[in-house]
Amino acid sequence: MPPPRLPLSPAPGEPFDRGARRRQVARVQPGFDFLSRALAADLSARVAAADRRFDVAVDLGGTGITGDALTIRIDAAMRTPADRATGTSSGNTTAADARAAPPRVKSIDIVADADRLPIADASVDLIAAFGLHAAGDLPGALILARRSLRPGGLFVAAVVGGATLAEVRADFLAAEVAVTGRAAPRVLPMVDPTAAPGLLQRAGFVDPVAEVDTLIIRYDDLASVLRDLRGAGEGNILHGREPLRRDVLADAAARFAARAIDGRIAVTVQVITLTGRGR
Repeated sequence: MPPPRLPLSPAPGEPFDRGARRRQVARVQPGFDFLSRALAADLSARVAAADRRFDVAVDLGGTGITGDALTIRIDAAMRTPADRATGTSSGNTTAADARAAPPRVKSIDIVADADRLPIADASVDLIAAFGLHAAGDLPGALILARRSLRPGGLFVAAVVGGATLAEVRADFLAAEVAVTGRAAPRVLPMVDPTAAPGLLQRAGFVDPVAEVDTLIIRYDDLASVLRDLRGAGEGNILHGREPLRRDVLADAAARFAARAIDGRIAVTVQVITLTGRGR
């Protein structure tokens, strides 16, 4: 049975095109999701280090957490073939439903968005999340996650910080202004590392912690960066996005190439790891 799908109903002023996000996630290509796989491995290691039993876990965004827990896998677009998905007949599946499933059922797949979690309050022991940078309402997603946790339950997530792709963003902005005289919406808003602890606190997590790491990935050219982003399902999903003009792309590529040191260009990826507990 295919996983249940929740209806898409954009809220006024919503920044992201949810339909576009689902289509991009569904087209992720093997080998291009190297960064998300590395971050997912880190989240799994953190969960293992907690050294406690989790009876019901939520894998939000494809973190790949494993173990003895009954896992509810939630993603904007499931990459699991429908014949392997165990779902229910409605989009109102809760963790309580999952616990009532036969013992042989180890996972339930649900297609939903992070800020529209169909999970009952105080019903899960663990939520591991990835991809929250594309949540239409990040504070709301964090609040829903905290409400879903039982007292003492663990929340762990990896989100990209505001310094991510700083070089690429600067070159596209300069190119667009130089060629067209204005800047079109190209890059998703990202989390300010200094604001991350406050987001967790406002969501009501106990013992909130935000850790910041900076990764440097070296590329030959701008085309390679864009290829990796498309392959990883991280294209432009902003409402009001415009087609990228060839002359703008050429200008941005030239600016990016000018950054080369020893033939390669450094691109920054900032990762913020969020942890907290239910109350």
